[in-house]
Amino acid sequence: MRAAAKTNGAIRARLLTLLTLLALLITAFAAATPVAQAADSTDTQAAYLAAQLRTDPVYVTDQLPREIPQSTAPAFAKLAQRTGVATYVLVLPAQATTGAGLLDAVHDRLGKDGLYVLMDESSVTEATAYGVQVPAEDAATVASYELPYDAGPLRSFERFADAIAQGGGKAAARAEAAREKYGEGDEPADLYIGPSDRENQSMLTGLAVTGVPLLMLLLVPYVRRWWRRRPGAAPREQAKGKSKPSGFWILPALALATAVAIILSAPLLFDQTRSSASPPPRAIDLNARLDRVATGLAEDPVYADPESPRVLDTAQLDRLHTRIEKFSSSQGGGPVFVALVPQIFEDESQGDEEAFAAAVRDKLGGKDGVYIVADPLDGYIDVFNYGLGLDTYSSFFDLPESLSYGDAKADEADDHLLGERLDDVMGILDKTARTDEPTTPGDPYPVTDPVTEDDLPPLYYGDFWSALFLGALAALLLFGLAAAVLGIVRRLLRRRNPEPLPTALLPQVSPAAPSLPYLRETATTEIRAMTTAFGTGATADARSLDRYEATMVLVDEASAAGGSGEDLDVLRPAALVVIIVLARATRAALAGDDTTRCCGVNPLHGPAKSSCHVRVSTEGNRRKMLPLCDRCLNDTAPNDYPALLLTLPGQDDESERTPYYEDDLLSAIPDGFTKLGRHVRESVHIH
Repeated sequence: MRAAAKTNGAIRARLLTLLTLLALLITAFAAATPVAQAADSTDTQAAYLAAQLRTDPVYVTDQLPREIPQSTAPAFAKLAQRTGVATYVLVLPAQATTGAGLLDAVHDRLGKDGLYVLMDESSVTEATAYGVQVPAEDAATVASYELPYDAGPLRSFERFADAIAQGGGKAAARAEAAREKYGEGDEPADLYIGPSDRENQSMLTGLAVTGVPLLMLLLVPYVRRWWRRRPGAAPREQAKGKSKPSGFWILPALALATAVAIILSAPLLFDQTRSSASPPPRAIDLNARLDRVATGLAEDPVYADPESPRVLDTAQLDRLHTRIEKFSSSQGGGPVFVALVPQIFEDESQGDEEAFAAAVRDKLGGKDGVYIVADPLDGYIDVFNYGLGLDTYSSFFDLPESLSYGDAKADEADDHLLGERLDDVMGILDKTARTDEPTTPGDPYPVTDPVTEDDLPPLYYGDFWSALFLGALAALLLFGLAAAVLGIVRRLLRRRNPEPLPTALLPQVSPAAPSLPYLRETATTEIRAMTTAFGTGATADARSLDRYEATMVLVDEASAAGGSGEDLDVLRPAALVVIIVLARATRAALAGDDTTRCCGVNPLHGPAKSSCHVRVSTEGNRRKMLPLCDRCLNDTAPNDYPALLLTLPGQDDESERTPYYEDDLLSAIPDGFTKLGRHVRESVHIH
């Protein structure tokens, strides 16, 4: 019996040992498997959003107070009732909505059927119906194509909800009609104007107030006298012209009445008061995110924004906590606060990381420490020292670009390799020299007032007063031109209109520093090619006509300045570049090409394929989001972009070169051909 018991005990011991080893192997395998962490990255964001929708079916982020404050949530909820089904609305920053399957993940977490709508700061971006029969996709198309880009998210969601309420058949027909209309180039007109547009309105009003009445006083008597003395006029008719008309006071009275009418009617015509659809935010809207981040940092030195995709896994987070604790307890060290929070232009800090860090510090009672702001959406890292005895001037302000902005490998990674880069930042922090006089960033640059930033200045303000004098000069100029035309009207029959010479298309690759003769020759050749393309009987749609007319505005300006249709010597280099770009875009539209933008590094490279953040200067690390051609996108290293950037020669001294985007006429290049054409017309006051 004792032998049997001893044998059974040995067997049980072996089984227990095997089970223990098996459990350890399973644990090690699970820890080494990255799939679980990847799923957790998606589920963390979805779980947070689902929890918010469980409390309220409409969730408006606190990260966009300048564009869509949280206080607009009741307005979204009221509009959602129009759909007739359970509707769940998420309003998030655009970059936070790019994750694949976000609505699916939120629905799975929430576990409720209904219409799920995802919105960013401008419009409806995605809509999916779960367990309900509604035309979600057609309604999203209606909201996208029937409204201009500046309509705002509230108006976009209203159009979406109305299309849902119409039912499947009507929504589908409406979506198809909107899609066809948009495809024909009939895009909805912008609903709002900007400060520069208001300046143009003020100047136009000032020009009209003095220019129109004065032109009436000068031109009407002159034309009447010219008519009476024209060649071939009857002697009796000329004789009558010598008598003084009895109603000589009528014209001055009409001129005065015209001026008064312009002053009274201009505010009715230019009645815009705001430059955006966004409602003014309240104080609670502007402080919501700061309070949330400060509360989180008071409990944990690392705060990860729950609305954004997770960028630090558990191991990276634990290591970061360990390094922060080690630095805090080291000699000359102190607290470190890491805020993994997006920095967006529409947030309370206007995307300024330094202003955000200073505001969070104020919320923490002015607590000294190192504040690290890491953007989980863009991957940018900024470090600020407040009050610690660290010589951080060289350490923080000269951070390698691979740490501050990330390299190509970081750009391709979903987490921007923030875990590794933050670990490197902590390494730099550990090595930073201690000092009795810490270097601090000081006061941040002030951001614009979010409550009044969208208010337009009054119409009778600024440029209006200077335009009064310009209006008088314009009236005198027009009078002189009219007098010259009337003096030679019998001899002027037609202007010479030479046929353009046949020419081959120029290559779509141009030098980064073209000479002025090169630009003139290229512009002349492109004008001929564009005119020839129109003369071949090609079908001209709205896009090609719009681009053609914008090109001819500059050509006509050259003619009016003393040149001819093919003599462009009077035009500035910027105008020559615009002619080349729009002429090529016109021919592309005639050929059926749907490209809407050209390369933002060098507009003469040709059509753009995609957009990317690129460096535009060899000094500093500032970047711009620019559309890139295929060459710049795929065959150019990040540090080579400044050398490829198009620079313009000086009108008088070609050695004085400036980046093209500093010229106001070319500032609309990255926004596409439509806005470039509109900008050209505005520059010569043609609408």
